[in-house]
Amino acid sequence: METWFIVIFTLCLALILKSLLSFFINSNKKLPPGPVAVPVIGSFLWLRKSLFGLDEVLHGLRLKYGPIVTLQLGPQPVIFICSRSLAHRALVQNGAVFSDRPKALGTAEILNSNQHNVNSAAYGPTWRLLRRNLASEILHPSCSASFSHVRLTVLNTLLSRLLLNKSTPVAVVDHIHNAMFALLVIMCFGDKLDDEQIKQNQNCSADVAFEPTQIQRAKLLAKARQDCVQKQELVKLRKDEEDVLIPLIRARIQARKRQDSMVAYVDTMTGLQLPDEGNRSLTEGEMVSLCEEFVNAGTDTTSNALQWIMANLVKYPKILVQGNQCILGPPPPPPVTSDMATAAAKEEDVEKMPYLKAVVLEGLRRHPPAHYVLPNMVTEKVELGGYVLPKGAQVNFMVAEMGWDPEVWEEPMSFTPERFLSGGQEGFDVTGSREIKMMPFGAGRRICPARNLARNLALLHLGYYVANLVWYFEWTAVDGDDIDLSEKLEFTVVMKHPLQAHATTLSTTEAEYMALTEAAKEALWLKGPVEELGFKQRGVLLQCDSQNAMDLAKNQESQPLLMFLHERTDDDTEALAEAKEKFKSSTVLQ
Repeated sequence: METWFIVIFTLCLALILKSLLSFFINSNKKLPPGPVAVPVIGSFLWLRKSLFGLDEVLHGLRLKYGPIVTLQLGPQPVIFICSRSLAHRALVQNGAVFSDRPKALGTAEILNSNQHNVNSAAYGPTWRLLRRNLASEILHPSCSASFSHVRLTVLNTLLSRLLLNKSTPVAVVDHIHNAMFALLVIMCFGDKLDDEQIKQNQNCSADVAFEPTQIQRAKLLAKARQDCVQKQELVKLRKDEEDVLIPLIRARIQARKRQDSMVAYVDTMTGLQLPDEGNRSLTEGEMVSLCEEFVNAGTDTTSNALQWIMANLVKYPKILVQGNQCILGPPPPPPVTSDMATAAAKEEDVEKMPYLKAVVLEGLRRHPPAHYVLPNMVTEKVELGGYVLPKGAQVNFMVAEMGWDPEVWEEPMSFTPERFLSGGQEGFDVTGSREIKMMPFGAGRRICPARNLARNLALLHLGYYVANLVWYFEWTAVDGDDIDLSEKLEFTVVMKHPLQAHATTLSTTEAEYMALTEAAKEALWLKGPVEELGFKQRGVLLQCDSQNAMDLAKNQESQPLLMFLHERTDDDTEALAEAKEKFKSSTVLQ
């Protein structure tokens, strides 16, 4: 017993001496200012605050010490920067030095395959390969355009599900999250999943997504404690993730060999060779990490950004009304007789709607997906803002503070889309390449790939779905409830009390039209199986009670709605003639 006590005491003493030595050496390097912390003990005192609770602490430290603050949370200092000019100098002007990632802890390596994904990979050949593949093969405008029909299908599904709940308050984020998840799953694996697969994948993604929040806090603990407390849980989570995703990856690879089809993210991984690891191919585990990163990060950031935007539109009805009119003009009074296809927002229309873009940008400024970007690590000793940052120092950028800076934004805590329509903000650069005023997606070399392309895919998704949600439905708060914009930290910053709202159609014609077109799609799909059975059909016969809905569908040049009858006897000719007569009297839709 005494021997064990001596060993433990010696190890603790060595750790304290090492930390003291590192502390005093770093103190002589003119680090950015910060609170005095007793080595080792000071680190553990910070564990009393969660990452989200640190917001309040760091805000106070910024007021006391200035725009760049040092916290001693271990042998290496951790730097927090809230100055937009310093952030631009670091991430854009001196990006190579600030583009590395801290080495993952033993537990975190389990989830990202030893840092073999875009977000966590160290700055170097592997990161460049993975990022270039994602940006050029999937997120590039020429590639993302091939998924436009998928986005439309997902939109129709989202609107249809909202219509089913029009009599009760809608849990907005649930519907949006399911829609975004379905979209990204198709982009990743190329095929729709059945309900059970989606449920398994979503449950697995939710478990894994929540773990980084725990890991961030665990970073401040001794490595021994991390391994003991979290490793078994993460190993189980990882196994569950692989059990769900590896069969999908294998199935997609086999399907791709059999036929030429839409390029999916998995397709682009099979030919990759890691240049700094002997040009080896990716393992299945590394593909799982890349798929999980793509689906999970994209789903959470987009769905929560959409929820924040819709929450503000519901909370401030005047903005909602103005948004509706500025997006697509005033809604037509019923009965609707014009072509609805020209009324709903198409993808190519989104970039031509300045007020819509202003609403989206204001939502991202006021409610960034995360209050901090993922931590960067400096690759060499560097000067910044008159201070010296030692090699290996972690640097965190306070995204929310920059977007709420009163020196840049008038009344920064108000939701005012008009701020992006005046003062030369029409061409606002959300990437921060010229100047950083807000950076919801990061900046510099580590900016989110979907936000740094000519046709900004993130803004396209947000604008496209906001425009159509606003157009098809009238959004109102639940009676007696005020929209609570309090925040809560999960994988992203979410609403503490998720948005509940009434979504009612401006008239019944839209609902009837959508139901009619969905029925037509199902009927047209049946034409294939019927032909295989040897029947020669002439078209689709659909009955509808709404003349307005029929007018809308008939006016679509691309809508192949014909009468659906198989030709087997002479009697069918008479039936076809009878159907045509019914169509003339508007009792059927042709």
